[in-house]
Amino acid sequence: MTIDRENLLKSILNSLDRIDHIELADIPNIDLYMDQVTTFMDTRLRSTTRNPGGDKILTKTMINNYAKNDLLPPPVRKKYCKEHILLLIFIYYYKGILSISDIQTLLKPLTEKYFHPGGSLTLGDVYEEVFSLEKDEIADLQENIVKKFTLSQETFQDAPEDEKEILQLFSFISMLSYDVYVKKLLIEKMIDSFKTATQKEERPKGGKEK
Repeated sequence: MTIDRENLLKSILNSLDRIDHIELADIPNIDLYMDQVTTFMDTRLRSTTRNPGGDKILTKTMINNYAKNDLLPPPVRKKYCKEHILLLIFIYYYKGILSISDIQTLLKPLTEKYFHPGGSLTLGDVYEEVFSLEKDEIADLQENIVKKFTLSQETFQDAPEDEKEILQLFSFISMLSYDVYVKKLLIEKMIDSFKTATQKEERPKGGKEK
């Protein structure tokens, strides 16, 4: 097995450059039926899938399950508004690493405060603020990936030549996986703190904890 290391790293970094979120201005301001929602999401997020030719972004069943699990307010007359789309985008990015319960913990306070426009902040404002950090985050990720790739190429120096490449690739994958594992643990701990903070905020002044 021969691995073109330079092309492998270049391909990984290029794939990060292609990651992009849906701009707020590109989300329709009119209410959409279910088929229109799934088509919009599929069109705009197709490039983020592992197998763009076959993977589904969202299905009717998924959306119905999100509503049943209180991740998404029910549609009005079978139509979904812009705020529904924003929540679905958040769910799409979270569902690969977080449980339904954790996603509910994160989104419930946002839905209750910002789903219905009228306050000083809207769900669109929250969305734009969060995703404005994306470009800097991708630059940091690229730098970190190059560092891990370089370190992985220094492993298994005493291994037979015909085994070294696959072992070094395994090292690289393992380093990336450990990074994801640790960050997932940290995210879960922060979600627990987030839950405690939002529950305190919901409690009326002078009220006792149930």
